Amino acid sequence: MKHTFTVTGMSCEHCEKAVTRAIKQLDRTAEVSIERAANKVEVTSSQAREALALAMTEEGYGVAP
Repeated sequence: MKHTFTVTGMSCEHCEKAVTRAIKQLDRTAEVSIERAANKVEVTSSQAREALALAMTEEGYGVAP
């Protein structure tokens, strides 16, 4: 399933890697696409949307509901 998130707090490439790593720890096969300028993260994963959002917030980023 494809999920689109609005994620705040990403200001650099390191942030993008941290978000990707958090998602991949939850689902190794997830596909992650990030548009930092638009605060947009697209994830294709079998995991629940809530679990993916939690992984990003636990990494320290804001995820809009």
